[in-house]
Amino acid sequence: MTQPALSHDASPDLFRATFAAEVRAGLMHTPQKELPSKYLYDEVGSALFEVITVLPEYGVTCAEERLLAKHAADIVAHLPHDVTVAELGSGSGRKTRRILEALCKKRPTSYCPIEISRSALQLCRRELGDIERISIVGYERDYLAGLAEVSKDRAAEERLLVLFLGSTIGNFGRLAATRFLREIRNMLTPGDALLLGTDLIKPTPVLVAAYDDSIGVTASFNLNLLARINRELDGDFPLDAFEHVARFNPDARSIEMHLRAKRAVTAHVGAAQLTVSLKAGETIWTESSHKYRADEMPAIADDAGFVCSHQWIEDGWGFAESLLVAR
Repeated sequence: MTQPALSHDASPDLFRATFAAEVRAGLMHTPQKELPSKYLYDEVGSALFEVITVLPEYGVTCAEERLLAKHAADIVAHLPHDVTVAELGSGSGRKTRRILEALCKKRPTSYCPIEISRSALQLCRRELGDIERISIVGYERDYLAGLAEVSKDRAAEERLLVLFLGSTIGNFGRLAATRFLREIRNMLTPGDALLLGTDLIKPTPVLVAAYDDSIGVTASFNLNLLARINRELDGDFPLDAFEHVARFNPDARSIEMHLRAKRAVTAHVGAAQLTVSLKAGETIWTESSHKYRADEMPAIADDAGFVCSHQWIEDGWGFAESLLVAR
């Protein structure tokens, strides 16, 4: 067993400055205030999300784990012989274990989790460090910055397998998702691959319940974003003045998460040099999760410079893994 290496860490000062700038831009956005969903995942948020993944209402993670447990060997069989694995947004790494174990049965494998959350990288090391013949190097970076480093550092003869699991692509709007996939493609060479997880469309009550669970874990996860701004950016948002809202947008085929002001609120964010006011009922949009149809993936892949070579579908919840090969 290989011990995980140290992360390629981002500068704390640069991170704080970027965080503050993006919070300022989002809360000044009109007509809809918004905050980037990536900042949901600090140490507290990452821990809360791990709880969400095992809630009965949230079927995404369990469906993907079932799918990967069943098909990991088949997925790996369609990959080149020597691959370095880079995962965008690894989380704890639990869902990735089956793929890595299948690869490591064939050959020693380098795994590079890319995460903005340091605590998630630490969880990932603990979760996967016991796999035989694995080498783990974490990158505390945004997705594309981390992927650029991994692609640059790989050996000339190695292929790259990029994992983008958990339906995280759903956090992007349709056009933005295609642009993001193109940016990934631009860092790859022909024959490299992307394994893309997508949550499939299902009845609205099922979708809403998945993002507004009965015991309030998702509400705590969402509200923690304001608490994080208070902790890290010298904010003073009154958390008791906000409530979690999840709603389905049928035109976009997406679930939207918002924080709604229960009364008129004025808050300050010192590090962003910002004072923001919300009327009662006004919301801050924190996350979207777009849902797909499995038969959309070949056209989406083609637009982004890939070929959708294989697809595996979990029918119980409704989840797909698509193997996209760079042209």
